[in-house]
Amino acid sequence: MEGHANELAETVGRTVDYTDRVYWSGLIKMSLSRFFILSVLRARPMHGYEIARAVECSTRGCCTPTEGTIYPVLREFERGGYVTVHAETVSGRGRKVYTLTDRGREAFSVATKAWMEVAEHIHCPS
Repeated sequence: MEGHANELAETVGRTVDYTDRVYWSGLIKMSLSRFFILSVLRARPMHGYEIARAVECSTRGCCTPTEGTIYPVLREFERGGYVTVHAETVSGRGRKVYTLTDRGREAFSVATKAWMEVAEHIHCPS
């Protein structure tokens, strides 16, 4: 994702340019990826590629998660009991399908409330 260049710069001793819009955009999108994944799974169970496309569609292209960002989050959600996983085979190809649990729905509800609290304090100066 876009913020990786700045993260790399930090690890090799260079400073981050906090005036760079790309830095902030990447940071915000990375932070909200968990929220967006929970959001799309509320509609129905999906496999990883479907989740990525649903996030992209629901954010109107603002967030386009990759497999490298989706699957670690899904594994984390599975370990925490936020999703369940079952394997299915379609056209001879195996895939994992993720289903939101009640705990996952609760997490989404809490996340939505937290986001709304933060969003109401964002004011752009005139």
